[in-house]
Amino acid sequence: MTDIFARATIKTKRLRLEPYAPAHAQALHAINNEPQVMEFLSDGVPETIADTQAKITAVQNRWETFGFGWWAIIEPKSELVIGAACLQHVDNVEGAELEIGWRLTASASGRGYATEAGLAAANYAFDVIGINHVVAVADQGNIASHRVMERIGMLFRGVETHYDVLCKTYVLHRSDHREQNQ
Repeated sequence: MTDIFARATIKTKRLRLEPYAPAHAQALHAINNEPQVMEFLSDGVPETIADTQAKITAVQNRWETFGFGWWAIIEPKSELVIGAACLQHVDNVEGAELEIGWRLTASASGRGYATEAGLAAANYAFDVIGINHVVAVADQGNIASHRVMERIGMLFRGVETHYDVLCKTYVLHRSDHREQNQ
């Protein structure tokens, strides 16, 4: 891998976001098998460690190809991986709009970490990738994610089909984001 790991590591007030690496496998595997984390994200089939490792390899390839992908969210005081955040093509379709997303271990939920990580991903999209808007999508029943999208400053765009599920879709334009953060 090139130096994308160093270039794409983001430090926020309370978090560090690192592009997926093999060292994150055990923690990401545990998070991706928490029922409350994956309630809206999987078909209920547990993920094996081999699945997690394969996803990390695929994400590393996307970082190399596109300059964006998934980050492990690390709480620096404890050095624990508490979740994951992304900037990726929606529906994993190359050329589609870019979406931001997040997931947190249940023990880290409710502390504003998802909002902080989502804002960091949006800033990366605007400042590093140079795009004009990002979207976020979530299952219609995933009220917690809808609230995070609203706290980030995203606006509801409508109900759309993504990942073969009807999702609430929110959008954040660079110009609106800049106005909010001035």
